[in-house]
Amino acid sequence: MKIKTYAFAFIVLASMSCETKKENKEVNPLLSEWNTPFGTPPFDLISSEHYLPAINEALVLHKAELKEIENNKDKPTFANTVEALELSGATLNKVQAVFYAINAANTNDILKETAKTIAPKLASHSDDINLNKVLFTKVKELYLNKEELNLEPEQLHLLNETYKQFVRAGADLNEDKQENLRTINSKLASLSQSFGENLLEETNAFEFHTEDKTVLGNLPSSLVELASSEAKKRGHDKGWSITTQRPSINPFLQSSTDRDARKVLFDAYAQRANNGNEKDNKKVLQEIVSLRVKKANLLGYKSHSDYVLSNAMAEKPEAVLDFMSKLWAPALEMAKQERDVLAAKMKQEGVVGEFGGSDWRHYVEKVRKERYAFDEEQTRPYFEFTAVREGVFALANKLFGLSFVQLDNVAKWHEDQQVFEVLEKDGSHLGLVYMDFFARESKRGGAWMNAMRSQMNVSGHVTPIVTNNFNYPAPTANSPSLLSFGEAETLFHEFGHALHGLFSKVKYRSLSGTNVPRDFVEFPSQVMENWMSEPEVLKMFAKHYQTGEVIPDDMIEKMKKANSFNGGFGTVEYMAAAYLDIKWHSLESSDLQDVEAFEKEAMKQIGLIEEIIPRYRSTYFAHIFSGGYSSGYYSYLWSEVLDADAFKAFKETGDIFDQTTAAKYRKMLSQGGSKSGMELYKEFRGAAPEIEPLLIKKGFILAE
Repeated sequence: MKIKTYAFAFIVLASMSCETKKENKEVNPLLSEWNTPFGTPPFDLISSEHYLPAINEALVLHKAELKEIENNKDKPTFANTVEALELSGATLNKVQAVFYAINAANTNDILKETAKTIAPKLASHSDDINLNKVLFTKVKELYLNKEELNLEPEQLHLLNETYKQFVRAGADLNEDKQENLRTINSKLASLSQSFGENLLEETNAFEFHTEDKTVLGNLPSSLVELASSEAKKRGHDKGWSITTQRPSINPFLQSSTDRDARKVLFDAYAQRANNGNEKDNKKVLQEIVSLRVKKANLLGYKSHSDYVLSNAMAEKPEAVLDFMSKLWAPALEMAKQERDVLAAKMKQEGVVGEFGGSDWRHYVEKVRKERYAFDEEQTRPYFEFTAVREGVFALANKLFGLSFVQLDNVAKWHEDQQVFEVLEKDGSHLGLVYMDFFARESKRGGAWMNAMRSQMNVSGHVTPIVTNNFNYPAPTANSPSLLSFGEAETLFHEFGHALHGLFSKVKYRSLSGTNVPRDFVEFPSQVMENWMSEPEVLKMFAKHYQTGEVIPDDMIEKMKKANSFNGGFGTVEYMAAAYLDIKWHSLESSDLQDVEAFEKEAMKQIGLIEEIIPRYRSTYFAHIFSGGYSSGYYSYLWSEVLDADAFKAFKETGDIFDQTTAAKYRKMLSQGGSKSGMELYKEFRGAAPEIEPLLIKKGFILAE
């Protein structure tokens, strides 16, 4: 998730607004001037109760700013209309950015209630702007005469995007349709909030507790201790507790020899928010899908996918489906071959019954050990989370000359957080990155980046503050946080998003950093994963946490070969979710759907095998029902085409750290959303991306 925000510009206005309320004995720290290192949020002064009144106050302020633009009797100009709109709402954006960052990573009952309260308010406020006839008329006049305005390229792009935003939001609709649209937007905001909260509570509620240690199989000692800590936290005097959080369930599915226990955990994960209780998400998502169709129809589109993709690189759902079809057949065939190997291994062991999804991860590890003499758990000591973090920093230094200084004088929203100043090669300040590593009940699942303050340069350069958030197993009293290769890779991925925000060098906030089309936004993160598996990079950071030994060459070779096995599974489970997303949002009827029947039919149409379920099933598909990825989950795969082709550019030089290529790559990222994604990519690469590097990377075709 990426939060858009106007840095902390115009904070004086907010402070003045608060000072006029003499009845307030205490000034809300969210609305005060932040006299903190680098203008960081004063989390040591901010309490959960501060957010709602701050947002309410910021809404009043923004409305006053908008009214001033609306009432301006001067002839519309870029400065008094488009730029004025861009700069308005600075205080609201500042407060929202902090709220949504902390609500995702460290929520509580007060924050959850605040989120419920403000969701329809903010949706209504957005509609008040986008459906304002006076504002739209001013913008439209400028848009129709843009050739006469002598605008700079970025200004012209901002004008085009502002006009397009008004039109896409319904500014051209009649009053009755606009009123209908307002109702839909308000309901969607509330439903989306409910979906995410239901999922978080369902995930937190489940526990598999055992007092029989043999059930854990060969679970690594660090994770055994973590399971013991979880049990104590949940009120047990002894034993071990496994949850449906990925750092807990995935290693258990790999390690446990208890097939029944694996099935219990697998089914619990697959049925999240689909259990017929008050946290069941089926009715919520039914309404979301139905309302999205109605909204798309109001705006002149056949489906939600047609609406969303008209503003993406892909442009149409047919283009997405055509693109995915090039990869689905070979990926599915590879997955079937993997399944047959795993099923044969299970049968060889004398296990009675059909091979199923809950068996998959367990037998992948067995086959890897057998074929490649590789045990993933032997690699964990080389991926202690601090070492991986330092590896990411070392790579950023090698490519771009960046250095990182940990700050102890900056307030944080949780004690687990680490904050770093990012410095350029010459020692000048670039920005800040907050890193929040460990899973906890107050944090939503997955990994993500926020822009807590976006770069801008209208009346002075405002530097970015970004966050990286993970759900790694927490260290215990006797063991550090040791990561799998995949978990370590996630750190490189999210840091790619962070660099996108940090490198931004544009004038306007709404075009900075990660404010780009959805199917371009994952490219800078995924390209970083390519370096992660290079031996030259691994040797920079993968060192045994106890001995300091650099990861051995033979282990790297085994790891690369072993990781190539099960590639079909990884691609298929991801693509199944991407297809599910497009299937839901290509509906042209607003009739409520039977969720389970719809999902089953959608997967039947693409031929998904029973042993694999989509990476995200409908009731816990937060990306599309409570995040910003509806009709856009395919973008990870789309971006893989870009990242494979981009990394090939480095490879072609004979130096994966080639400084000329790195400088061109950074320049591309620095332009944020000031140009189209394809235009930016062609400037970097000299041509449109080719799909062949990705097909080779995934093993679907052989390199020449």
